[in-house]
Amino acid sequence: MSNPGKDIFSLRQTMNRPDFECHHYCDTVPPAVDFHEHEFYEVFFFVSGNVTYNIEGRTYLLRTGDILLTDNQDIHRPYISPGKPYERYVLWITPDFLNFLQKYGSNLSACFTDASRKKYKLIRPDSSLAAQLKNQLDKIIANRDDKNFGSEILEVIYIVEFMVYLNRAYFDTSDIIRRDVTENKKINRVVEYINENLSQDLSLEKLAEICFISKSYLSHQFKTYTGMPLIQFIIKKRLTAARNMIRSGMPAMDACMLCGFNDYSNFHKAFKKEFGKSPKEFRKI
Repeated sequence: MSNPGKDIFSLRQTMNRPDFECHHYCDTVPPAVDFHEHEFYEVFFFVSGNVTYNIEGRTYLLRTGDILLTDNQDIHRPYISPGKPYERYVLWITPDFLNFLQKYGSNLSACFTDASRKKYKLIRPDSSLAAQLKNQLDKIIANRDDKNFGSEILEVIYIVEFMVYLNRAYFDTSDIIRRDVTENKKINRVVEYINENLSQDLSLEKLAEICFISKSYLSHQFKTYTGMPLIQFIIKKRLTAARNMIRSGMPAMDACMLCGFNDYSNFHKAFKKEFGKSPKEFRKI
């Protein structure tokens, strides 16, 4: 059940537009959201609820006004406990759109790329800046739904303004908020190794050897911190990387090999199951 005046939440994880989408959700019954990833950047602005958010093995304890940034490789999901309305804004925006805007000056994707480099995804702006960002999101949505002359132009203007202040908030964020992150340095190292070596042997034995931990510790702790079994995480990461390669124009067979799938038929089957389209169909989108 969703409150009136807000968007009705959908489990859809793909965009209907080629540039950006912005939504405001408020659910009184926690929705069941599984691990997922996107082809685009996501800005998650948290308003209320009992929520922790897992991104690539790090779990963030959210407070009102917190913002999470994810890119087109991050596997993530929220954990929502009942008791409070779960309210949030979600902005999806494509790298291509932000690259287009860069011709006017600043690189508005800087916050995403830097967060990925640092492997830390949380922004906690002060209350006045959080209110300003929330106000911008409300303006974006208002103009999305407005049919008056020029509303679509105003929507883009507000998106650009939001991204400017979002980047400012990101680069002004203090590291003190790392206290609200649950993580394990050894598991972080395993996740980092997986991301950097998708074409290599990523067996339990090999990862335990590389990261100097026992197989039993790795298997148990990996599931504890990432929320996923090791093999499931690796397959999802390989498929996500292959999808991004195919989208950029790489032949499906090359993407298959570069992402550690040695059998194309198995890759084809897994890809279609994960994304709902075959590699060939996906490339035509």
